[in-house]
Amino acid sequence: MTDTPLRRAKRPATPIAGPYGHPFHPMLVTVPIGAWLMAVIFDIVAFAGDDPAAFTTGARWLYGLGVLAAVVAAVFGLLDYTRLTPGTRARKIATTHLVLNLTAVVIFTAAWAVHLGSDDPSALGLVLGIIGLLGLGVSGFLGGELVYRHGVRVADETDQAGAHESA
Repeated sequence: MTDTPLRRAKRPATPIAGPYGHPFHPMLVTVPIGAWLMAVIFDIVAFAGDDPAAFTTGARWLYGLGVLAAVVAAVFGLLDYTRLTPGTRARKIATTHLVLNLTAVVIFTAAWAVHLGSDDPSALGLVLGIIGLLGLGVSGFLGGELVYRHGVRVADETDQAGAHESA
């Protein structure tokens, strides 16, 4: 078969990125997303609850965990990004996805830094967390667009067809 931009986008740059049809990046992003979502929830509870220091401490740890996990997920995302042909719609969407994710990491790093200074709830930390989640939501939508509409790192339809035949 010919190496087209679509066919190239479906295959890993290296086995480190995950085998064909099973990329690691989508699995890894669940850790920072979950950590940051819980950090924002902990921030909200810190303002509303009876023990704000415990929830502020939890938020601090979750923001930090999310930042570290995002760096790992980004490495695998970059490996997939290199498979996209420059000038294509998929590459443009992926570039926007990348920029939004990097911006989110900066925002969540700032939220983490705000939490490092005190055990008291921080309105600034909460606002940063909410802004970061909003950006992450838009970025996640674009990631879904890449996978579900444009087939990035998804097996070829000819490979998928066997699962839809009678056994």
